[in-house]
Amino acid sequence: MAVSGVSGADNNSAGALAGAVSSSSDQEQRFLKLLVTQLNNQDPLNPLNNAELTSQLAQMSTVSGIEKTNAALQALLGQTGSSQTLQAASLIGHTVLTPGGSVTLKDGAAVGATTTFGLNMQGAADTVKVTITDSAGKTVRTIDVGALPQGTKILSWDGKNDTGTMMANGDYKISVAAAANGTAVAAGTLTYAQVASVAQGANGVTLNLGAAGTVALSDVKQFL
Repeated sequence: MAVSGVSGADNNSAGALAGAVSSSSDQEQRFLKLLVTQLNNQDPLNPLNNAELTSQLAQMSTVSGIEKTNAALQALLGQTGSSQTLQAASLIGHTVLTPGGSVTLKDGAAVGATTTFGLNMQGAADTVKVTITDSAGKTVRTIDVGALPQGTKILSWDGKNDTGTMMANGDYKISVAAAANGTAVAAGTLTYAQVASVAQGANGVTLNLGAAGTVALSDVKQFL
């Protein structure tokens, strides 16, 4: 089991907060030095009035408060990311349904195994067709799904081509075309893969699916 970036995120958050506090403190010191210098060298005939002094102090206090608030928020975001990574670690070894366009047929000729995949419908459609092609790009099976509502739909392929012949083991591509009243409807294909590891990156938590590549945790449609 591999979980990367957890301790690093905590250290970065703490470092960001400490750095921001230090920067804010330095700015306050510089401001006070400039203010004292200004008071010491002001024109006796035209001294700095109380309103100007109060305004400058209020502005400095506001800027300092905003910096500290931003630093605190960044630290909280870093801790949230670490928490998500630890939670995602429980998915290692489990199967997830994520965007993908390929399925693998194993031992189909021997046992007629069913290959499961999914569709992500961005809208309702009255016609949906799935096309399965081999490694050479040749169409081996066309599945007329019919009408589907918006959302996720789980489908299966029995491993046979359009003539009923069992296909050889291997990887096959799946694609989908959907329409409503003759107008194309956006739809994507989903495939199952096993989680090998998780990682915390700049764009959030990602799942390593081995040969299937990596995917963002937010893109997972189903956990098994």
